[in-house]
Amino acid sequence: MSDQLTLAAEKRERAGKGASRALRREGRVPAVIYGGKEEPQPIHVEERALVKLLDTGHFMNSIVMVELDGKKLRTLPKDVALHPVRDTPTHVDFFRLAKDAKVDVNVPVVFVNEEAAPGLKRGGVLNVVRHELELVCDADHIPDQIEIDVTGLEIGDSIHISHVNLPKGSESAITDRDFTIATVVAPSALKKADGEEGSDQTGAGMEAGETAATEQGPDDDAAKEQQEKSA
Repeated sequence: MSDQLTLAAEKRERAGKGASRALRREGRVPAVIYGGKEEPQPIHVEERALVKLLDTGHFMNSIVMVELDGKKLRTLPKDVALHPVRDTPTHVDFFRLAKDAKVDVNVPVVFVNEEAAPGLKRGGVLNVVRHELELVCDADHIPDQIEIDVTGLEIGDSIHISHVNLPKGSESAITDRDFTIATVVAPSALKKADGEEGSDQTGAGMEAGETAATEQGPDDDAAKEQQEKSA
């Protein structure tokens, strides 16, 4: 399960673009807490503290305890807006979590035991279709990642969501189809080599035919000349 993170916040007294720009100049990031059948709460947080949490790599699928006015609000980050040039956070949305809440999160996929996949050992390539899985989880049991075992996979084999053992309390948010997560494909170099080999064999056959035709030419001429002399 992802770690529980903590972030101090203060209420935003003023809204609007002008107020938000002023906060950013002071090293603060505007944010909002919504959900839980309560009114949205505009807040602002310290940019450096937020960037530190973003750098953990699992901010978006971690519970964040937002400390506001001496209280801790249990939230889940839902969106982080970034500056188009500096790539710094400019706004954050937090979803307020009720007790025993279920949450919709994107959890990264990690593939293990690649050395035990015959198709990969033969030069095949693991073509990853989905690097994350959209899951519905218990808020208190959000997995850090989903490990998928590729033992025994051959070239041409595929991994579907039905092949994955999800952690207890988690299920796929997509339920209408057995979607593909990854496939083992032949490398393009191998496909090219096979194609060239076929072309070489065809070319060799043509060359052999051309050579045979050429070699038969003089014999035919000699036979014709002999017939003329006999006549």
